[in-house]
Amino acid sequence: MTMTIEDVRDNAAWHSLTGAHAHLAIGDDLVRRYPDDVAGFVGVRTWDDPAVWDSLVQVVGSGGEFSISLSSGAPEPELPAAWSETFRGAGVQLVETDRLRPRPDDEAVVLGAADVPDMLALVERNRPGPFRPRTHLLGRYIGIRRGGRLIAMAGERLKPGGWTEISAVATDPEYRRQGIASRLVLDVAFHIQQRGGLALMHAAASNVNAIAGYEKLGFELRRTTNFVGVRIP
Repeated sequence: MTMTIEDVRDNAAWHSLTGAHAHLAIGDDLVRRYPDDVAGFVGVRTWDDPAVWDSLVQVVGSGGEFSISLSSGAPEPELPAAWSETFRGAGVQLVETDRLRPRPDDEAVVLGAADVPDMLALVERNRPGPFRPRTHLLGRYIGIRRGGRLIAMAGERLKPGGWTEISAVATDPEYRRQGIASRLVLDVAFHIQQRGGLALMHAAASNVNAIAGYEKLGFELRRTTNFVGVRIP
């Protein structure tokens, strides 16, 4: 008899919410989510249990919205009647290889609660992906300031098993093409490895320039994904 062992990277939100981020989790043994001001991700243990839809209603709430990540080409759960898909985007998952050469960055500073207004402003200007008032609680976030202004940042988000996702990589337009984003990614990866972990990243499939940059640093494509938004009636 052959047993299939799930790779934690294929269900990163669930394994984060039942692992490193269990202290932030809201939910039950089928569905868990982050507080609204931390992240919009929902982790689902399995779509094969019919009770999962009732759990989603209880955990997310009637009229609520949530986002999930599904492997491209894999069977997708059929939404119940009146449930609706609010968005869909193609993405990729990248994982570190032996070519990655992480290193700390002397100019990078650790960001915390006092830096949240600047972090939110940088995200608003550059839109690297979802970032909320307490997203910084998910891990270590760093940034670079010039003239007191936060002009670039990166940090840690999902933490499935021994893996840590590098996310919120953002650089103001006037400072791009100077290698700043790469420096921050390598710094975040360095500290992940110092803790004995491995780095992964997610990106929109359409963001070919960023993907090429991450591959040049030493990441490789592991799988393609669909990011799907769902609204509960």
